[in-house]
Amino acid sequence: MPKTRVIVVDDSALVRSMLSEIINRQQDMECIGAAADPLVAREMIRNMNPDVITLDVEMPRMDGIDFLSKLMRLRPMPVVMVSTLTERGADVTLKALELGAIDFVAKPKIGVADGLKLLADDITDKIRIASKARIHRLATPSTVAAPAAGSAATNAAAPRPAPVASPSLGRLSTEKIIFIGASTGGTEATKEVLITLPADSPAVVITQHMPPGFTRNYANRLDGLCKISVKEASDGERILPGHAYIAPGGMHLSVERSGANYIARVQDGDPVNRHKPSVEVLFKSAARIVGPNAIGVMLTGMGADGAKAMREMRDAGAYCVAQDEASCVVFGMPREAIAAGAVNEILPLNKITAHVLDHLRATVGQALSRV
Repeated sequence: MPKTRVIVVDDSALVRSMLSEIINRQQDMECIGAAADPLVAREMIRNMNPDVITLDVEMPRMDGIDFLSKLMRLRPMPVVMVSTLTERGADVTLKALELGAIDFVAKPKIGVADGLKLLADDITDKIRIASKARIHRLATPSTVAAPAAGSAATNAAAPRPAPVASPSLGRLSTEKIIFIGASTGGTEATKEVLITLPADSPAVVITQHMPPGFTRNYANRLDGLCKISVKEASDGERILPGHAYIAPGGMHLSVERSGANYIARVQDGDPVNRHKPSVEVLFKSAARIVGPNAIGVMLTGMGADGAKAMREMRDAGAYCVAQDEASCVVFGMPREAIAAGAVNEILPLNKITAHVLDHLRATVGQALSRV
């Protein structure tokens, strides 16, 4: 099998050397070049035609975000971001995912050499995934601006969109809960689902595979774009209609009953299916606690996390949908859920929200016809 050809782009000579060594130790990939800035990288990409590039954010002559934006418009290719684990690093990394980066690795602020050694498996796994990912050309500039280079990061929310008139979901908003699982490519896929939900939507509970330090920025970013309120979940809080709750990075999220209310349970624990947070943990609680009042949505991602638990949801009476292959960045988790017999419908990403809402409104009609 031909090796995956990788170019490393980072202004740190130490990081370039470490990443090159990590990549070259793998039997299925090789580092064919290392560039100190995007202008050098541009020539390398033209001449060497790599399969994947790893890209730093803050570099001389052109920052990584500007370079990524140009790259995804002119020569789309798989990119794995390597960003510093800081508040600004988290915000800019989310911008990179919005522009089309496949995934990211959070390098430590200090102790970089030892930190990268510990992250070697994560880095190479993400390069492998990126090499197989579906890439889309960036057609237009993003509507969400990245912080200016050198400026302090900000999580100031944009004005919340005005609610759009639509048939009310009535009491189903308090009875139903939408559960979303996602991994690679899921930050943008989840955003597309959430931004089209009405203000009176049932509660949404989300596990997106992300490390600590990124999910709060991600939730704040979505909160400024959506009609519903979006936040990082807190242990013990009530799960309310018109709200979405995102599992904190590095913690498992599940739901429990407290009297007549549903509450969020945020707990530490061992990784499940190699992930923390794990979709399996969230979906198992949906099957056990919410049963037929749950709606499951499996979005783009590598692996099988959540597939078995989604089957448990369906067996418990939940209605479950999966994103189709053509619209996925990586068709791993949806494919496994489909293979497990867990899915009622397979849908393109841009049709999932409307279909879920139609299903809910049909449920309202069925309930009224029985009265």
